Amino acid sequence: MAEITKAQRSYLRRLANPLKPTVFLGKQGLTPELLEKAGRELDAHELIKVRLLEHKELKESLARTIVDETGAALVSIVGHVITIYRQQADPERRRITLPGPYA
Repeated sequence: MAEITKAQRSYLRRLANPLKPTVFLGKQGLTPELLEKAGRELDAHELIKVRLLEHKELKESLARTIVDETGAALVSIVGHVITIYRQQADPERRRITLPGPYA
């Protein structure tokens, strides 16, 4: 996915504010199953939160790996919660319309 603009990131942060984390990274670390679950959640919701229960000191590198492996864009890292976005491939199933000329 292409990088999102500052305005789009701000818009997505507002949309993500009331969301609860749907993916939890625990003792097992970053497993293929966790990446698969993140991919499924992104397909279903486009915008998700990943909560770090363990490995909190590695949050930046974990966020980059999750983003790279899922093809998503990093929206924010607040505390131990990573918010990511990936546009739905099927235009009929898209829930989020990003602001800006390239949305």
